[in-house]
Amino acid sequence: MNIIATRALAGFGWLLRSAAIIVPVFLFATFITFGLGAVSGLSPAGLKLGDSATDADVARVNAQFGLDQPLAVRYLTWLGGILRGDLGVSWFNDLPVAPQIFQRLEISVSVAGLALLIGIVFGFTLGILAAVHRGSWIDRAVTVFSTVISTLPPFVIAIALIVVFSVTLHLLPSAGYVSPSVDPGKWLALITLPAIALSLDTVADLARQLRTGLTSAYAENYVTGAIVRGLSRRRILLVHVLRNGAGPALTVLGMRVPALLGGAVVTESIFGMAGFGRFASESALRGDVPVVQGTLVVAIVLVLAFNLLVNGLLTRLRPGAERAA
Repeated sequence: MNIIATRALAGFGWLLRSAAIIVPVFLFATFITFGLGAVSGLSPAGLKLGDSATDADVARVNAQFGLDQPLAVRYLTWLGGILRGDLGVSWFNDLPVAPQIFQRLEISVSVAGLALLIGIVFGFTLGILAAVHRGSWIDRAVTVFSTVISTLPPFVIAIALIVVFSVTLHLLPSAGYVSPSVDPGKWLALITLPAIALSLDTVADLARQLRTGLTSAYAENYVTGAIVRGLSRRRILLVHVLRNGAGPALTVLGMRVPALLGGAVVTESIFGMAGFGRFASESALRGDVPVVQGTLVVAIVLVLAFNLLVNGLLTRLRPGAERAA
Protein backbone atom coordinates (compact mmCIF):
# COMPACT_ATOMS: atom_id res chain seq x y z
CA MET A 1 0.00 0.00 0.00
CA ASN A 2 2.83 2.38 0.86
CA ILE A 3 4.51 1.66 -2.46
CA ILE A 4 1.27 2.29 -4.35
CA ALA A 5 0.67 5.53 -2.46
CA THR A 6 4.25 6.66 -3.08
CA ARG A 7 3.95 5.97 -6.81
CA ALA A 8 0.58 7.73 -7.00
CA LEU A 9 2.04 10.75 -5.19
CA ALA A 10 5.04 10.78 -7.53
CA GLY A 11 2.74 10.58 -10.56
CA PHE A 12 0.60 13.42 -9.24
CA GLY A 13 3.70 15.52 -8.65
CA TRP A 14 4.89 14.82 -12.19
CA LEU A 15 1.50 15.91 -13.56
CA LEU A 16 1.65 19.17 -11.59
CA ARG A 17 5.19 19.91 -12.79
CA SER A 18 4.20 19.13 -16.39
CA ALA A 19 1.12 21.35 -16.14
CA ALA A 20 3.27 24.18 -14.74
CA ILE A 21 5.28 24.04 -17.99
CA ILE A 22 2.65 23.15 -20.58
CA VAL A 23 -0.05 25.65 -19.56
CA PRO A 24 2.19 28.77 -19.88
CA VAL A 25 3.65 27.41 -23.14
CA PHE A 26 0.15 26.86 -24.51
CA LEU A 27 -1.00 30.35 -23.50
CA PHE A 28 2.13 31.96 -24.96
CA ALA A 29 1.77 29.99 -28.22
CA THR A 30 -1.90 30.92 -28.58
CA PHE A 31 -1.08 34.58 -27.88
CA ILE A 32 1.58 34.57 -30.61
CA THR A 33 -0.81 32.78 -32.99
CA PHE A 34 -3.57 35.30 -32.33
CA GLY A 35 -1.15 38.24 -32.47
CA LEU A 36 0.18 37.22 -35.89
CA GLY A 37 -3.35 37.18 -37.25
CA ALA A 38 -4.14 40.52 -35.65
CA VAL A 39 -1.07 42.30 -37.05
CA SER A 40 -1.45 40.78 -40.52
CA GLY A 41 -3.85 43.54 -41.51
CA LEU A 42 -6.26 41.04 -43.07
CA SER A 43 -9.99 41.33 -42.48
CA PRO A 44 -13.13 39.43 -43.53
CA ALA A 45 -14.31 42.57 -45.32
CA GLY A 46 -11.41 42.39 -47.75
CA LEU A 47 -12.18 38.71 -48.45
CA LYS A 48 -15.93 39.09 -48.82
CA LEU A 49 -16.46 42.55 -50.31
CA GLY A 50 -13.40 43.10 -52.48
CA ASP A 51 -11.80 46.43 -53.34
CA SER A 52 -15.10 48.19 -54.10
CA ALA A 53 -16.36 48.05 -50.49
CA THR A 54 -17.21 51.31 -48.77
CA ASP A 55 -15.95 52.19 -45.32
CA ALA A 56 -19.43 51.56 -43.91
CA ASP A 57 -19.54 48.08 -45.44
CA VAL A 58 -16.07 47.27 -44.05
CA ALA A 59 -17.09 48.48 -40.58
CA ARG A 60 -20.28 46.40 -40.70
CA VAL A 61 -18.48 43.18 -41.64
CA ASN A 62 -15.71 43.77 -39.09
CA ALA A 63 -18.32 44.31 -36.38
CA GLN A 64 -20.07 41.08 -37.47
CA PHE A 65 -16.85 39.15 -36.73
CA GLY A 66 -16.09 41.09 -33.55
CA LEU A 67 -13.08 42.92 -34.99
CA ASP A 68 -14.31 46.24 -33.66
CA GLN A 69 -13.48 45.11 -30.12
CA PRO A 70 -10.17 45.89 -28.33
CA LEU A 71 -7.38 43.40 -29.03
CA ALA A 72 -7.32 42.02 -25.47
CA VAL A 73 -11.07 41.41 -25.51
CA ARG A 74 -10.82 39.65 -28.87
CA TYR A 75 -7.98 37.44 -27.62
CA LEU A 76 -9.80 36.44 -24.45
CA THR A 77 -12.98 35.74 -26.42
CA TRP A 78 -11.02 33.65 -28.92
CA LEU A 79 -9.16 31.79 -26.14
CA GLY A 80 -12.43 31.08 -24.34
CA GLY A 81 -13.83 29.64 -27.55
CA ILE A 82 -10.77 27.38 -27.92
CA LEU A 83 -11.25 26.01 -24.41
CA ARG A 84 -14.86 25.14 -25.37
CA GLY A 85 -13.75 23.54 -28.67
CA ASP A 86 -14.94 26.51 -30.77
CA LEU A 87 -12.24 27.70 -33.20
CA GLY A 88 -14.35 30.45 -34.74
CA VAL A 89 -15.97 30.90 -38.15
CA SER A 90 -14.22 30.87 -41.51
CA TRP A 91 -14.05 34.24 -43.26
CA PHE A 92 -14.21 32.40 -46.59
CA ASN A 93 -17.31 30.20 -46.32
CA ASP A 94 -18.87 31.28 -42.96
CA LEU A 95 -18.70 27.69 -41.68
CA PRO A 96 -17.37 26.73 -38.22
CA VAL A 97 -13.62 26.15 -38.36
CA ALA A 98 -13.37 23.19 -35.96
CA PRO A 99 -15.45 20.67 -38.01
CA GLN A 100 -13.59 21.64 -41.19
CA ILE A 101 -10.24 20.99 -39.50
CA PHE A 102 -11.23 17.71 -37.88
CA GLN A 103 -12.63 16.40 -41.19
CA ARG A 104 -9.14 16.79 -42.65
CA LEU A 105 -7.17 15.92 -39.54
CA GLU A 106 -7.66 12.18 -40.10
CA ILE A 107 -5.63 12.39 -43.33
CA SER A 108 -2.71 14.25 -41.78
CA VAL A 109 -2.69 12.15 -38.61
CA SER A 110 -2.72 8.97 -40.75
CA VAL A 111 0.26 10.09 -42.82
CA ALA A 112 2.20 11.64 -39.92
CA GLY A 113 1.41 8.69 -37.64
CA LEU A 114 2.68 6.14 -40.16
CA ALA A 115 5.72 8.34 -40.85
CA LEU A 116 6.43 8.45 -37.11
CA LEU A 117 6.06 4.67 -36.85
CA ILE A 118 8.43 4.13 -39.79
CA GLY A 119 10.88 6.59 -38.25
CA ILE A 120 10.81 4.85 -34.86
CA VAL A 121 11.15 1.31 -36.24
CA PHE A 122 13.92 1.98 -38.76
CA GLY A 123 15.64 4.74 -36.75
CA PHE A 124 15.90 2.59 -33.63
CA THR A 125 16.90 -0.48 -35.63
CA LEU A 126 19.70 1.37 -37.45
CA GLY A 127 20.86 3.14 -34.28
CA ILE A 128 21.05 -0.09 -32.32
CA LEU A 129 22.87 -1.88 -35.15
CA ALA A 130 25.43 0.94 -35.40
CA ALA A 131 26.00 1.02 -31.62
CA VAL A 132 26.26 -2.77 -31.21
CA HIS A 133 28.66 -3.00 -34.17
CA ARG A 134 30.41 0.34 -33.44
CA GLY A 135 33.59 0.83 -35.46
CA SER A 136 32.61 -1.83 -38.01
CA TRP A 137 31.44 -1.43 -41.61
CA ILE A 138 27.84 -1.63 -40.38
CA ASP A 139 28.41 1.42 -38.19
CA ARG A 140 29.98 3.32 -41.08
CA ALA A 141 27.22 2.27 -43.49
CA VAL A 142 24.50 3.48 -41.09
CA THR A 143 26.35 6.79 -40.62
CA VAL A 144 26.68 7.34 -44.38
CA PHE A 145 23.05 6.33 -45.01
CA SER A 146 21.76 8.66 -42.27
CA THR A 147 23.86 11.54 -43.56
CA VAL A 148 22.70 11.09 -47.16
CA ILE A 149 18.96 10.80 -46.48
CA SER A 150 19.01 13.74 -44.06
CA THR A 151 20.20 15.99 -46.90
CA LEU A 152 17.30 15.09 -49.21
CA PRO A 153 14.22 17.33 -48.91
CA PRO A 154 10.88 15.46 -48.56
CA PHE A 155 9.50 16.78 -51.87
CA VAL A 156 12.47 15.31 -53.79
CA ILE A 157 11.99 11.96 -52.06
CA ALA A 158 8.24 12.12 -52.74
CA ILE A 159 8.73 12.70 -56.47
CA ALA A 160 11.32 9.90 -56.66
CA LEU A 161 8.96 7.49 -54.86
CA ILE A 162 6.12 8.33 -57.26
CA VAL A 163 8.35 7.77 -60.28
CA VAL A 164 9.65 4.41 -58.99
CA PHE A 165 6.67 2.83 -57.19
CA SER A 166 3.71 4.39 -59.04
CA VAL A 167 4.83 5.24 -62.57
CA THR A 168 7.47 2.54 -63.20
CA LEU A 169 6.52 -0.44 -61.02
CA HIS A 170 2.77 0.31 -60.58
CA LEU A 171 2.91 -1.03 -57.01
CA LEU A 172 1.36 1.84 -55.04
CA PRO A 173 -1.05 4.70 -55.94
CA SER A 174 0.40 8.17 -56.26
CA ALA A 175 -2.57 10.31 -55.14
CA GLY A 176 -5.85 10.33 -53.24
CA TYR A 177 -7.13 9.21 -49.86
CA VAL A 178 -9.69 6.68 -48.55
CA SER A 179 -10.74 6.46 -44.91
CA PRO A 180 -9.64 3.28 -43.08
CA SER A 181 -13.28 2.72 -42.13
CA VAL A 182 -14.12 2.37 -45.85
CA ASP A 183 -11.21 0.28 -47.17
CA PRO A 184 -8.27 -0.39 -44.78
CA GLY A 185 -6.09 -1.93 -47.48
CA LYS A 186 -6.49 0.96 -49.90
CA TRP A 187 -6.03 3.44 -47.03
CA LEU A 188 -2.67 1.86 -46.17
CA ALA A 189 -1.61 1.78 -49.83
CA LEU A 190 -2.47 5.47 -50.28
CA ILE A 191 -0.61 6.75 -47.21
CA THR A 192 2.50 4.56 -47.59
CA LEU A 193 4.45 6.68 -50.10
CA PRO A 194 3.75 10.07 -48.42
CA ALA A 195 4.60 8.54 -45.04
CA ILE A 196 7.92 7.20 -46.33
CA ALA A 197 8.77 10.58 -47.89
CA LEU A 198 7.99 12.29 -44.60
CA SER A 199 9.76 9.78 -42.37
CA LEU A 200 13.33 9.71 -43.68
CA ASP A 201 14.47 12.76 -41.70
CA THR A 202 13.15 11.10 -38.55
CA VAL A 203 14.93 7.83 -39.40
CA ALA A 204 18.24 9.66 -39.86
CA ASP A 205 17.93 11.76 -36.69
CA LEU A 206 16.88 8.86 -34.48
CA ALA A 207 19.59 6.56 -35.84
CA ARG A 208 22.35 9.11 -35.19
CA GLN A 209 21.14 10.15 -31.75
CA LEU A 210 20.52 6.60 -30.61
CA ARG A 211 23.90 5.46 -31.88
CA THR A 212 25.58 8.28 -29.93
CA GLY A 213 23.57 7.63 -26.76
CA LEU A 214 24.10 3.87 -26.79
CA THR A 215 27.81 4.18 -27.54
CA SER A 216 28.19 6.45 -24.51
CA ALA A 217 26.18 4.04 -22.36
CA TYR A 218 28.38 1.11 -23.45
CA ALA A 219 31.40 2.99 -22.06
CA GLU A 220 29.89 3.25 -18.54
CA ASN A 221 31.19 1.20 -15.60
CA TYR A 222 27.87 -0.55 -15.00
CA VAL A 223 28.17 -2.16 -18.45
CA THR A 224 31.66 -3.39 -17.57
CA GLY A 225 30.23 -4.77 -14.34
CA ALA A 226 27.43 -6.51 -16.21
CA ILE A 227 29.95 -8.11 -18.57
CA VAL A 228 32.05 -9.28 -15.59
CA ARG A 229 28.92 -10.81 -14.00
CA GLY A 230 28.43 -12.82 -17.18
CA LEU A 231 25.19 -11.22 -18.38
CA SER A 232 24.31 -11.89 -21.99
CA ARG A 233 24.87 -9.23 -24.65
CA ARG A 234 21.12 -9.08 -25.30
CA ARG A 235 20.31 -8.48 -21.63
CA ILE A 236 23.02 -5.84 -21.31
CA LEU A 237 21.59 -4.05 -24.34
CA LEU A 238 17.89 -4.27 -23.47
CA VAL A 239 18.05 -3.88 -19.67
CA HIS A 240 21.02 -1.56 -19.10
CA VAL A 241 22.29 0.20 -22.24
CA LEU A 242 19.02 0.96 -24.03
CA ARG A 243 17.34 2.20 -20.84
CA ASN A 244 20.14 4.66 -20.13
CA GLY A 245 21.19 5.56 -23.67
CA ALA A 246 17.85 6.16 -25.39
CA GLY A 247 17.20 9.56 -23.77
CA PRO A 248 18.69 11.77 -26.55
CA ALA A 249 16.84 9.80 -29.22
CA LEU A 250 13.53 10.15 -27.36
CA THR A 251 14.13 13.88 -26.98
CA VAL A 252 14.70 14.15 -30.73
CA LEU A 253 11.55 12.12 -31.29
CA GLY A 254 9.55 14.71 -29.36
CA MET A 255 10.99 17.49 -31.52
CA ARG A 256 10.24 15.66 -34.78
CA VAL A 257 6.44 15.94 -34.41
CA PRO A 258 6.30 19.65 -35.42
CA ALA A 259 8.47 18.84 -38.44
CA LEU A 260 6.15 15.99 -39.44
CA LEU A 261 3.08 18.24 -39.18
CA GLY A 262 4.86 21.01 -41.11
CA GLY A 263 6.10 18.58 -43.75
CA ALA A 264 2.53 17.40 -44.30
CA VAL A 265 1.85 20.63 -46.21
CA VAL A 266 4.32 19.61 -48.93
CA THR A 267 3.56 15.89 -49.07
CA GLU A 268 -0.23 16.39 -49.09
CA SER A 269 0.11 18.78 -52.03
CA ILE A 270 2.33 16.39 -53.99
CA PHE A 271 0.16 13.32 -53.28
CA GLY A 272 -3.15 15.12 -53.86
CA MET A 273 -4.48 14.77 -50.32
CA ALA A 274 -6.97 17.25 -48.87
CA GLY A 275 -5.43 17.09 -45.42
CA PHE A 276 -4.84 19.37 -42.49
CA GLY A 277 -1.61 20.90 -43.80
CA ARG A 278 -2.93 21.58 -47.29
CA PHE A 279 -6.09 23.13 -45.81
CA ALA A 280 -3.96 25.48 -43.73
CA SER A 281 -1.81 26.38 -46.72
CA GLU A 282 -4.78 27.15 -48.99
CA SER A 283 -6.50 29.13 -46.22
CA ALA A 284 -3.35 31.20 -45.69
CA LEU A 285 -3.25 32.04 -49.40
CA ARG A 286 -6.91 33.13 -49.22
CA GLY A 287 -6.29 35.24 -46.13
CA ASP A 288 -8.72 33.16 -44.04
CA VAL A 289 -7.19 34.03 -40.67
CA PRO A 290 -9.57 32.04 -38.38
CA VAL A 291 -8.80 28.81 -40.24
CA VAL A 292 -5.03 29.40 -40.11
CA GLN A 293 -5.24 30.22 -36.41
CA GLY A 294 -7.38 27.13 -35.81
CA THR A 295 -4.95 24.80 -37.58
CA LEU A 296 -2.05 26.28 -35.63
CA VAL A 297 -3.90 25.78 -32.34
CA VAL A 298 -4.62 22.13 -33.20
CA ALA A 299 -0.96 21.66 -34.15
CA ILE A 300 0.14 23.25 -30.86
CA VAL A 301 -2.09 20.90 -28.89
CA LEU A 302 -0.78 17.85 -30.80
CA VAL A 303 2.85 18.88 -30.27
CA LEU A 304 2.37 19.56 -26.56
CA ALA A 305 0.50 16.30 -26.04
CA PHE A 306 3.23 14.28 -27.77
CA ASN A 307 5.98 16.06 -25.84
CA LEU A 308 4.13 15.29 -22.62
CA LEU A 309 4.06 11.64 -23.67
CA VAL A 310 7.79 11.66 -24.46
CA ASN A 311 8.62 13.37 -21.16
CA GLY A 312 6.59 10.76 -19.32
CA LEU A 313 8.49 8.02 -21.13
CA LEU A 314 11.83 9.66 -20.32
CA THR A 315 10.86 9.91 -16.66
CA ARG A 316 9.86 6.25 -16.69
CA LEU A 317 13.16 5.22 -18.27
CA ARG A 318 15.36 7.53 -16.21
CA PRO A 319 13.66 8.53 -12.96
CA GLY A 320 16.94 10.05 -11.78
CA ALA A 321 16.72 12.68 -14.50
CA GLU A 322 13.33 13.79 -13.21
CA ARG A 323 14.58 13.97 -9.67
CA ALA A 324 17.54 16.02 -10.81
CA ALA A 325 15.21 18.40 -12.66
